[in-house]
Amino acid sequence: MPADEEELYQDHILDHYEDPYHRGHCTRCTHAHQDDNPLCGDVVQMELQIDEVGNLRELFFDGDGCCISQAAASMIVEKFDGRTIEEVKTFTANDMLDLFGVRLTPNRQKCCLLPWRVLQSAIYSPVQNDGFDPSEPGKVCHS
Repeated sequence: MPADEEELYQDHILDHYEDPYHRGHCTRCTHAHQDDNPLCGDVVQMELQIDEVGNLRELFFDGDGCCISQAAASMIVEKFDGRTIEEVKTFTANDMLDLFGVRLTPNRQKCCLLPWRVLQSAIYSPVQNDGFDPSEPGKVCHS
């Protein structure tokens, strides 16, 4: 990749890290999952509102970790906001690495793929909070 193109990708990653897309909590959470990378300590949580026909109505992430894991979380949340769970299911690890854009070492690929793994699991992880009603505005999911 040419140096100027590499710099554009790095700027894009830094933008997602410094001003992430939908970082926070979902107000009408129906599904959630959290996972970590035990080798480096990165943590990513995804909270989703999935409607009755499989559309992602709300999609938020939170977590702690390196620039790569947190920027990748922002990128995947932005990509799938308003999409369907079927689209999430067909999005592969290679698709995630392509979305990120920069070639990564195998250890850094794990940082990039953590948000992808969490989102893949979240669509199969309905929340079971006592008294939580996903149709009630203002309720926040903390699973």
